[in-house]
Amino acid sequence: MDLIIALVVGGIIGWLASLLMKTDAQMGLLANIVVGIVGSGLGHWLAPRLGIAGGDVMRWLVAIAGAALLIFILKALGIFK
Repeated sequence: MDLIIALVVGGIIGWLASLLMKTDAQMGLLANIVVGIVGSGLGHWLAPRLGIAGGDVMRWLVAIAGAALLIFILKALGIFK
């Protein structure tokens, strides 16, 4: 059950980040899930190092910001245009 929840939440986070970064047309469901899960991990790893902490809403914002950062890095590498 945890795997299904991670896939659904990762897909939502990746989709929201792709809307924010304007790469939604280039990303499919699988890319949204991967970017959402990996980017969320990146954001949650980076947040305490930047002194960012908070409640449930802040955790979602950090996850979306991490996914958006990952999309930014992938755009810089030329994976997304």
